[in-house]
Order: sequence, then structure tokens, then C-alpha cells
Amino acid sequence: MRDTGNANALQDQPFLQHSPRWKRSMATRTARPFLKWAGGKAQLLDAFTARVPRELAEGTLPVFVEPFMGGGAVYFHFNSTFAFRECHLFDINEELVLAYSVVKNDVSGLIEYLRDVEEKFLSKDDSGRREYYYAVRDTFNRERKEVDFTRYGEAWVERAGRFIFLNRTCFNGLFRVNSRGGFNVPFGRYKKPKILHEEVLRADSLAFRNTTIHLGDFTQAEPYISESTFVYFDPPYRPLNRTSSFTQYSKNRFSDEEQRRLAEFYACCDAKGARLMLSNSDPKNADPEDGFFDDLYAGYRIDRVPARRAINCDGTKRGEVREIIVMNYRPA
Repeated sequence: MRDTGNANALQDQPFLQHSPRWKRSMATRTARPFLKWAGGKAQLLDAFTARVPRELAEGTLPVFVEPFMGGGAVYFHFNSTFAFRECHLFDINEELVLAYSVVKNDVSGLIEYLRDVEEKFLSKDDSGRREYYYAVRDTFNRERKEVDFTRYGEAWVERAGRFIFLNRTCFNGLFRVNSRGGFNVPFGRYKKPKILHEEVLRADSLAFRNTTIHLGDFTQAEPYISESTFVYFDPPYRPLNRTSSFTQYSKNRFSDEEQRRLAEFYACCDAKGARLMLSNSDPKNADPEDGFFDDLYAGYRIDRVPARRAINCDGTKRGEVREIIVMNYRPA
């Protein structure tokens, strides 16, 4: 099998190079994640692009669905590259959905808020910044019970601004909550963190024009999936061992039972005729005999690609591992 997990792989995809959609996108692909996000897929975009179905470049898959939108790296890349007619993003993380909705609906208001916050924060000394951070975190957690996450309102702009501020200034850019949904990541010691990325936010807002953002479980994506749909699944990764688990992005953990439920949904989407791509950790990194995903997705194509572990408090453990890409089609 040819290794397509690097930048040169794109040069081996002539059907992409000669696609008018591909050529148009190369000059306009500026949208990218505005959040730091554990498990972000930026490093695997070339591997994913080299494995898209031929129908995507030919324009016969006009709908994109992502049931776990997370940091959005794959969505921004694919939406910029393949000019979908419509996109549908889902996530169970209420704060994430709120922030995406604000970027789509009132990016100017959000930019104004973040500019003011950045100026105030950077004007302080180290102790002042620390105090400011924890004051914002306390307010963010205290006011959570007052937020209506089902109805967009003006108060969402400030909420999204605080969320982005915490994301850009907390330790390692993590998003972690306790069992009550309270954000509990400590202050990160950055010399001059960039809180406002105006160009990125405006580009992302434009990208969202063809996109509907949904709050909900991944199964709620089913009505939008058909033979005209390309679906990318990026669930919380299965931990490689008991000490590497970091799936608490919402109040709900993603257990092995949830992974099995997802595999059933994958099969359901396959029966609808959609083209499907799913990524996850490779259990064989830790145990060559662990066939958890090989068994779950038996009958589908499973490629293993190299990736670097992006978040680990021990810098010596940020080495190369393999991840899996599961497809219900044969890449061109």
C-alpha cells in the first residue's frame, strides 16, 4: 500500500490537481481553527485529503457532515477545498457549539470583545494576568447555569469571548470540565499569548455561510446523511492505556460502549450509501494484539498512518504513534 500520510501524497492525486474545485480552493484556503484543541487533526490533513473518495472532487457529494466537530481542522480544510453546497456540524459540547455559532452570526461583536480583553490582559504583570485569568474562569463557571444553550442571544457574544480567552491563556490550551460541567484547567504561563486572531475569525465566519451548527449527539446527524453525503467522524479517541485518557471535553465520557454505539451508527450511514471516513487512535501502539477497532470495523478499509502525540504534560512522551483511518470506500 502506498504511504499517503505526508505532503507529497497530494501530488499523487491527479484527480484532485485537475479538479476546478481544487484549483479554486488553493488560493482561498485561509479558514482554520480559532481554538487550541486536544486531538486536533491539522497534522493529518494531507493523509485525509489523499484518501477522499473520487466523487468528492467530481462534485457528486455536495453535502458534508461532521458528527464530532471538535476543533474543526478537518471541516475548515474540506469546506475550503471542496466547495460543498451545505455542511452540518454536530457536537455535544455546549460551549463549543455556542462559540461556533457566535463566530458565524456576530464575528464583529466577538472581535470587538476580544480586542478589549487582550489589551487589558497584556497590560498586566504576571501576577495581574494570573488574577485576571482566574476571575474570568470563576465568572465563566458561575454564570453557566444562566446560559440558555438552545437559544441564540446577545449574551452569547460575551460568553464566547470568555471561552476563547480561557482557551488561549489556559495551560496547554486544554478544554476540560468536571462532573458538573465546570471548566477547571489552570492558568498557562505564556509570555505574550495571542488572544485575538481577527483574520482567522473573519475567514471562519465566511466559511460558516454554507454551514449549520447543531448541538447534539452524533446520532442526530442521521437525517442529513444520504448517498450525496461525505461524513467525517472524529470521536474522542480511545485511550492507548489507562493513564493516557483525556476524553472529558464535556460532562459525558466516551467509553468503549460509546465506541461500539458509534460503530453501529457508522454501519447505518454506510447502508444509506454515504461515503464515510473515521479516525481514531490505534490500540496496537500499546498492544499489538489489541484488535478492538479491527473487530469493530471488520469489512471496512483500515489504514494506519503516523502522527505525533500533541498533548502530554511530559515532553519526553510526545513521540510518534499510529492512528487509524476507517473508510467504506476504496480511495482513488
